[in-house]
Amino acid sequence: MRSRFEGRTAIVTGASRGIGLGIAERLVADGARVVITARKADALAAAVDHLGGPGVALGIAGRTDDPGHQRDVVRQTAETFGSIDLLVNNTGINPVHGPLVDLDLAAARKVVEVNCIAAVAWVQQVHRAWMAEHGGAIVNVSSLSAVRTSPGIGFYGASKAMLDSLTQLMAVELGPGIRVNGVAPGVVRTSFATALYEGREAQLAAAYPLARLGEPQDVGSVVAFLLSADAGWLTGQTVSVDGGVGLALVGEPVLHTTGAAT
Repeated sequence: MRSRFEGRTAIVTGASRGIGLGIAERLVADGARVVITARKADALAAAVDHLGGPGVALGIAGRTDDPGHQRDVVRQTAETFGSIDLLVNNTGINPVHGPLVDLDLAAARKVVEVNCIAAVAWVQQVHRAWMAEHGGAIVNVSSLSAVRTSPGIGFYGASKAMLDSLTQLMAVELGPGIRVNGVAPGVVRTSFATALYEGREAQLAAAYPLARLGEPQDVGSVVAFLLSADAGWLTGQTVSVDGGVGLALVGEPVLHTTGAAT
């Protein structure tokens, strides 16, 4: 698979750890150069070293919803690697927990800003800089909570449902030169999702037909497929990457948590 993305460059947001880093790992393994973003420069530097160093990876720190950061990342990507062929909108936040009637509306606005509006902004930036002329592929990282009732993190799930809708709209508007798809993970073993499984991983995994929680690499492999020519006739789809738990929990809440979500 090393030649799958040979000569191609990807931007992966929120990729200093967890699912984002797992995606970047797979893209590099398949031959891509990657530009990764996150808020903390030291964590990004460690991730770049992990990925193979500056020959294949570049880390740029900043807030994903900051237009200046977006422009800087796009500019540095083009200057460093010469193209922007692939985009993965991975960054997401979930700072609130509880019923909607108690929801902090300021926090809710921030969730939409980061999880949805920023994703559109990144697409606009790469479209103007490269993809409008050269084409490309985009993957938006959603969540199983977008399609399964998730008490406590319902607004997070609603923001991801909006992202799924945006994925479909982008696919229609940007085709045929640009394909846009999504992935919707179940619970993946990352620090972001620790509150979902800590102390009860075996109990939670027992609900999954594949009898385990996800790993970042499970998501990375599907994202790489969606970005590749192997998915050349696939656009506007959000693929559940959930060990089958979405089937097992039809009609039931998918997540019960006091913390962050996938």
